[in-house]
Amino acid sequence: MKTLLPRFKQFAAAVPGRLRRLTRRDIAWGVAAVPALLLVFTLIQIPFTPSISDLSKAKTDKASVVLSSDGKELAVFKRANRDWVKLPGISPKVIDALIATEDHRFYQHHGMDLKRTASAFLHTLTGDLQGGSTLTQQLARNLYPEEIGRSATLTRKIREAITALKIESVYTKNEILETYLNTVPFLYNAYGIEMAARTYFDKSAGKLDVLESATLVGMLKGTSYYNPVQNPERSVQRRNTVLSQMVKHGKLPEARLAALQKRPLKIDFERQTETLGPAPHFAQQLKRWLIEWADRNNYNIYADGLVVRTTIDSRLQDMANKAVARQADRLQQQASAEWGLRAGWKAKKGLVLAFVRAAPEFKAALEAGQTPEQALQQLQADANFMQKLHDDKTRLQAGFLALDPRNGQVRAWVGSRDFTQDQFDHVSQAHRQPGSTFKPFVYGAAFEDGARPTDTFVDQAVQIPLGNGAFWRPSDGGGPSGATMSLRQGLMYSKNTITAQVMQQVGPAHVATLAKSMGVRQSKLEEVPSLALGTSPVTLKEMVTAYGTIANDGGYIEPVLFTQIEDRSGKVLERFAPREPEPAMSVEVAQTLLDAMRGVIDKGTGTGIRYRFGIQADVAGKTGTTQDNTDGWFILMHPQLVAGAWVGFNDNRITMGNRWGQGAQSALPMVGEFFQQAFNNRVVDQQVRFGAPQASPRSWGAGAAGEAEPVPAEESGASNGEALPEGETPADSTPMPESGVAPQEGAPVAPVIRYITVPPPAPDTQRPEQDVQAGPRPFELLPPEGRPARRAELPAPAPEEVPEPSGRGY
Repeated sequence: MKTLLPRFKQFAAAVPGRLRRLTRRDIAWGVAAVPALLLVFTLIQIPFTPSISDLSKAKTDKASVVLSSDGKELAVFKRANRDWVKLPGISPKVIDALIATEDHRFYQHHGMDLKRTASAFLHTLTGDLQGGSTLTQQLARNLYPEEIGRSATLTRKIREAITALKIESVYTKNEILETYLNTVPFLYNAYGIEMAARTYFDKSAGKLDVLESATLVGMLKGTSYYNPVQNPERSVQRRNTVLSQMVKHGKLPEARLAALQKRPLKIDFERQTETLGPAPHFAQQLKRWLIEWADRNNYNIYADGLVVRTTIDSRLQDMANKAVARQADRLQQQASAEWGLRAGWKAKKGLVLAFVRAAPEFKAALEAGQTPEQALQQLQADANFMQKLHDDKTRLQAGFLALDPRNGQVRAWVGSRDFTQDQFDHVSQAHRQPGSTFKPFVYGAAFEDGARPTDTFVDQAVQIPLGNGAFWRPSDGGGPSGATMSLRQGLMYSKNTITAQVMQQVGPAHVATLAKSMGVRQSKLEEVPSLALGTSPVTLKEMVTAYGTIANDGGYIEPVLFTQIEDRSGKVLERFAPREPEPAMSVEVAQTLLDAMRGVIDKGTGTGIRYRFGIQADVAGKTGTTQDNTDGWFILMHPQLVAGAWVGFNDNRITMGNRWGQGAQSALPMVGEFFQQAFNNRVVDQQVRFGAPQASPRSWGAGAAGEAEPVPAEESGASNGEALPEGETPADSTPMPESGVAPQEGAPVAPVIRYITVPPPAPDTQRPEQDVQAGPRPFELLPPEGRPARRAELPAPAPEEVPEPSGRGY
């Protein structure tokens, strides 16, 4: 190193002298070295350009297609909002304008126009920047923007030229024109000439006239600068330049030029949107999985023409879409009335201010230097901002999922009311408190511990110690009745007091473990007593899956979205075998629980399925409503189909009304209409019955056949998600009218309310005789070995009582 440095200094000092004494030979070698160095640099760039095989593959790019189980198209996965049109389907005027303006020697060169490149180079040296790229070179940039780029560098020009030469060796001239016109961008999410024609002139590419063709080709010099919507004057000038070029190169008679150049723009603008398909949220779920699959297996979902066959039934999906849309629109009228700008919205001043402070516009105002007070005042005075904020916050949302419990295959998936307004998926992404739809896990745990549906508890005040002198006091709207109720009735009428006592016996850990094994596997369940009333947020997908486990005799099956993947020629690349059920609970326990849930539909909080939608099939289910009517739930089980719906607002500080927000009024109608249509159109067989034996009412326990059977008053959502603090009463505990109103969840069973008389049924021969004859008994756990049986006992009152907070979890 010490010897090299003096030599370098000596060489550097001698350079100026040698340059002054250059000979002709030195100059000749120097001139020859420039192209040699350029050639070496060019050869170095070749590995950084697309290969011939890549170009051949791009020539046959084909989007992947998602199909329903009955062969209907659900979605197409393509690179951009583009509708490919063959060259004969493009107006000849477009091709004439393009070649005349962008590359009039297109048919003479082989990817590079050396004459035009040299001319552009000389003009650039004089300060007049000119483009010298051919259509083939432009296509190279369009096809491979990452590999080539658009920066004004020698490296980019060399890579562009190499790729253009490769394209000419793979594509014919017509294929180059067709590919170019179908890949060039035209703003407003419009790619290709077909989408451009629809966007700016509301017609297909084949019907473009000479003026329209010149306008679109003129945009290629600078789509934003010559945008006919935003810059019509520039667009006209550029269009007229294109017309002049067409005359110059013999593509337009000169006699027509003057008249055409005087014509105004006739834009018929309409922004084009991508076709979403009937199940957009489902398609997005599938797309994420398919990209991972394609990466592992060396496929491209945008180019390889994969065909994905899914489990969605297009008929059931259509029924689900319509049921959610129709029922949600009806509920939105109620929401808009209660949360109008001059009504509920204005009354919630503090809440509205919180919404304003959380808005991006408020944050932007602070960053611009305004004080919080100034920002609040400015935004509240902005009528458009406040209207948009109101509409966003008070827009009711819903989620819906249906699957086949026998194999776990998803049949319908509705993630929100409108994918264009809300892409958040309320099936798999939204975690909300499930309310009383969680109660079957509590009763299922009891049945696992040996309880029978006829075992009884007293409907009385309950207080459960939480430690540190605090107690949890669940309640049911109108207060305890003092009546003795069986477990079946506790679930049927969704009694919080009964469910809390059952939870006290089986323990939160057992309930949480059972719920997880049945399908609630992603959400965290807090192992606390209030879990019995559904206070831990879960997803609709988890809940419907768990109910599918009940309908499948206790066998859990992870939801299945697809059955096989094929290549573009129909060859099966991978087939996904049906999944085997995992035992989550015994068949006997599952059937006992399902039969108890039949009562919810026949006489409990879900009777709207019978009297409103006329469904007489063998079904079972459960309603759910969380505190203050924040969430409405309903899930219904049939041997061939399990479906559930959730209804609420994205911000759970906005709540539903007492009269329409309970699960039986908000979510049940969506599921009811869906099943009604599925049965009426014979997509689902309503004659099929569950294998679970059906107990006769005489074996139900308290309130058996022939006795006065209490019908619960209308549900008060205030008491369902979490117990009310001591001293508070629900907003509405009005008794049910004499007719036409379904029994609701979480309401008292008290003698002050209307009675009905149930006639004695015919003997049920499906169940063992001893079960039919067995009367009610206090709930008693079957003891494990070495442990005595335990009976349900309420804790003694303590001197200090601290009510548990509502736990809304804003």
